[in-house]
Amino acid sequence: MTENQAPRAYQIRTFGCQMNVHDSERLAGQLEEVGYVPAAAGAKPDLIVFNTCAVRENADNKLYGTLGHLRPDKIANPDLQIAVGGCLAQKDRGEIVKRAPWVDVVFGTHNIGSLPTLLERARHNAEAEVEILESLETFPSTLPARRESSYASWVSVSVGCNNTCTFCIVPALRGKERDRRPGEILAEVEALVAEGVLEVTLLGQNVNSYGVEFGDRLAFGKLLRACGTVDGLERVRFTSPHPAAFTSDVIDAMAATPNVCPQLHMPLQSGSDRVLREMKRSYRSARFLNILDEVRAAMPDAAITTDIIVGFPGETEEDFQATLDVVAQARFSSAFTFQYSKRPGTPAATMDGQLSKAVVQERYERLVELQNAISWEENKKIVGRRVELLVAEGEGRKDAETHRMSGRARDGRLVHFTPTGAQVDRAVRPGDVVETVVTYGAPHHLVADGDLLSHRRTRAGDNAEAGLRPKTSGVTLGLPGFGAPAARPEPVSGCAL
Repeated sequence: MTENQAPRAYQIRTFGCQMNVHDSERLAGQLEEVGYVPAAAGAKPDLIVFNTCAVRENADNKLYGTLGHLRPDKIANPDLQIAVGGCLAQKDRGEIVKRAPWVDVVFGTHNIGSLPTLLERARHNAEAEVEILESLETFPSTLPARRESSYASWVSVSVGCNNTCTFCIVPALRGKERDRRPGEILAEVEALVAEGVLEVTLLGQNVNSYGVEFGDRLAFGKLLRACGTVDGLERVRFTSPHPAAFTSDVIDAMAATPNVCPQLHMPLQSGSDRVLREMKRSYRSARFLNILDEVRAAMPDAAITTDIIVGFPGETEEDFQATLDVVAQARFSSAFTFQYSKRPGTPAATMDGQLSKAVVQERYERLVELQNAISWEENKKIVGRRVELLVAEGEGRKDAETHRMSGRARDGRLVHFTPTGAQVDRAVRPGDVVETVVTYGAPHHLVADGDLLSHRRTRAGDNAEAGLRPKTSGVTLGLPGFGAPAARPEPVSGCAL
């Protein structure tokens, strides 16, 4: 880009899981490092990047339909560049350019760091560039990142997965698990806190198997405890653990580390032991429930959430009833429920006993009805309690019309609150911390309509008000270790939107 050229504006459209959201932050960081700027709302970008997911059955149709709608824009503006990355790109590879030849760049899950180079090469050669690596060459966290939030950030502890769940295509697309060194993770956490971030979520396909690559099976518990020593870090969360690898040491670390939130998201997938065997989930329902009992013994107020798949091939009514029984016993605060989605390339896709849509839909509705009733009962128990909220941005769809704001309690529950009272210091902003009393419990949220009991203005709130977001440089690979990270350059100040 020459001095006289206007900066090229980019837009990233992200589909799928938290891992994809965090990868998009890395993509944005790289683009801004080479001179791109975020496209203004309503403006036409010079670059559109799709960070795709391949977990759901309709992911392909959604992507190709969207690419089809962009064809007239590409014809009208040949300088517009379109890039497709993520899991679907890793799976479909050159098929994307065959079906949508107006796409300029296709890159996979193992080479998100190649995007700026591929865009420049495509522009120079006037032809599509497709680069799909078979294994990870550069750990994503060595790349710069433009964070989406001023107050909460993702921090990857690992990428990839060593499990072989028969319904899941992720291991085939993201590869075997690769663990970051503890010192790198803590360095990134401290860099974020230095820019005002109050909350981090440790992220991995299976966080509690963290440490397997460097031979320390207790590494994740140690990491949680080490996060407790980071001055200014108020909240630590993590997602997602696998029940088979969950240890008492992690529970002890959660309970003993004050800034680790009393929240656990642990996928159940099915309550039927027979179905769990078919899924190659190496635990059984009794083991799962025992973990929940242990967590609640250590943290009585912990909110536990889960993932459940309905309609796995061969699931009988008896199997489904077993799932309902476990859900009733587990008392999840909420659950992400999914209808089984056949993914080509997975063992489950070719299993006998594929269920009809009507059967799966009927079971799904029964499960949702049960879980909603449990969630509502559990949320009603919170009424009258004092809660501390980290004020959020854009989580309450009706906040404007109700004159409320929204925040997350330490246990992860969403609370819509009234930002009024003598304790309010000027104005409440996203990133500030408030305390209030819950006045109503709904199935999917809580309401607190009384005056605030306290309001603490934070640097994160200052940054949100100023339109600033953390922009962190990458952290390079190092040796294992816990404790103070090595000295590093001062973090880059947040960039204006």
